[in-house]
Amino acid sequence: MDPMKKKKKVEKDGGKKKKEMITVEVKKEIIQKHERGMRVADIARFYNKSTSTICTILKKKEEIMGLDAAKGVTRVSKQRPRVLEDVEKLLLVWINEKQLGGDTVSENIICEKAKALYTDLVSKLPGTSTENEEGFKASRGWFDNFKRRSGIHSVVRHREAASSYAKAAEAFTAEFQKLMVSEGYLPHQVFKCDETGLFWKKMPKRTYITAEENAMPGHKPMKDRLTLLLCANASGDLKIKPLLVYHSENPRAFKKCKVQKSQLNVMWRSNSKAWVTRILFVEWINEVFGPTVKKYLLEKNLPLKVLLVMDNAPAHPPGLEDDLLEEFEFIKVKFLPPNTTPLLQPMDQQVTSNFKKLYTKALFQLCFEVTEGTNLTLREFWKNHFHIVNCLKLIDKAWNWVTKRTLNSAWRKLWSDCALGHDVEGFAQEQQPPVVDEIMSLGKTMGLEVNEDDIQELVEEHGQELTTNELIDLHREQQQEVMEEISSEEEDKKPEESLTSNEIRDMCKMWETVQNFVEKHHPNKAVAVRATNLFNDNAVSHFCQILKRRQNQVSLDRFLVTAALKEEDISEPTHSR
Repeated sequence: MDPMKKKKKVEKDGGKKKKEMITVEVKKEIIQKHERGMRVADIARFYNKSTSTICTILKKKEEIMGLDAAKGVTRVSKQRPRVLEDVEKLLLVWINEKQLGGDTVSENIICEKAKALYTDLVSKLPGTSTENEEGFKASRGWFDNFKRRSGIHSVVRHREAASSYAKAAEAFTAEFQKLMVSEGYLPHQVFKCDETGLFWKKMPKRTYITAEENAMPGHKPMKDRLTLLLCANASGDLKIKPLLVYHSENPRAFKKCKVQKSQLNVMWRSNSKAWVTRILFVEWINEVFGPTVKKYLLEKNLPLKVLLVMDNAPAHPPGLEDDLLEEFEFIKVKFLPPNTTPLLQPMDQQVTSNFKKLYTKALFQLCFEVTEGTNLTLREFWKNHFHIVNCLKLIDKAWNWVTKRTLNSAWRKLWSDCALGHDVEGFAQEQQPPVVDEIMSLGKTMGLEVNEDDIQELVEEHGQELTTNELIDLHREQQQEVMEEISSEEEDKKPEESLTSNEIRDMCKMWETVQNFVEKHHPNKAVAVRATNLFNDNAVSHFCQILKRRQNQVSLDRFLVTAALKEEDISEPTHSR
């Protein structure tokens, strides 16, 4: 082939097409679906793969299910030590947590964390010494391969100089205040939202409940975590329904308490990491934020004009306004400069801290009311009866308790004119200690050892660096949540749904053959007929009813489709006129 033609062909085709690799995680999903009765052809269609590829995976079932690879990894080399797989697995959990907190991470930071994880994990292996710590260098080659295997290149950014943060914050504040004057925004029209992690089932460390749990074999100190998106306006008189992201879409407590997610005081969403993604954020904007602020402004006879201030978290990148529905085009978005959140973020200025203290107060109140009003001990309630539905009620109560004054005074650094008239320092001293005092008083009433430092540590714990043990626990909990949800779905699934109509027909034909054989050859015809009729009525009829229902449903579906087509035929001439 002519070299120039060959070059053009490569350019036209975009180069040689790379073979799409299947991750170990997806391979395990394929095996699990097949074990639950899903046919190879259906699996192939579901994953858009050939049946031969699916069959190859199923043949290696035992080998694949025995792997414990990091999320996103496609191949596990037999030469790679198992500890490196564990390092990468925990490293991904750590990166996700960093991203959730809005922190930036660079190649150097990731490599240093990888080496620290390796050292910790090797020290836990039997018969190892500190000499093994030098076995993993976290080299550039390893990092490039890790990026390729796990696809984390999009979240790795270079750290900026810390000295530039304050300057950027100062410049942005001046620009923001000019914008408020030039555009004539009122505090009612300016909103701020922020994400925060909440360890919803966590007691202060020195309480006897936590001490007992820590002493238990296999205890998971991370407990459970969810992510909340809190939002309110600068005047403090409008709080938006929060977005809540959890590990599980349908926790078991929802079924037990007959929860209707549409009726919750939060917008409930889920993913395996329990963090806000762009898709979930856009849903919240269009389904909750937009309709709420529009109704609020119309009721107050204010212009449909809104500014939403937010930081540069991965869930809300530039271009967000393009995702707004047409009716919410009056909403404008303003992003804080990178890495200035602690300096400027209004929701960080006392609001989230206050909310978490109020959540802890509501939690302690609930524990006190249960122990006083029932025969349950605090241990029994905490271990067997406190679940996510209780947590949702506490979140709602705590968010309602956050005062208008707290929400307004939080803008003092970014928009000082908005917060004028409030003695901020006096307010902090006047309002915060009573909440802490109430928590400590409730704790002592229940026999819990709690002081002000314990409460502050509990509130700030979400921002602390996770230890290796905590990362292990967090990863295990996330995996367990997924497995529990799959198990719950399997329990809820009707047995008949796993049967195909062809399988039922084949069984009926086989039973008919057996029935005819027994009635023909059994020496006592009356006994044979009575026995086969009994089995028909008590066993086979169940499957016949399933088949009948399905046939009726198919007929109904065909009827509806036919009716719809007829309506289109009738209406078509009208449109043509």
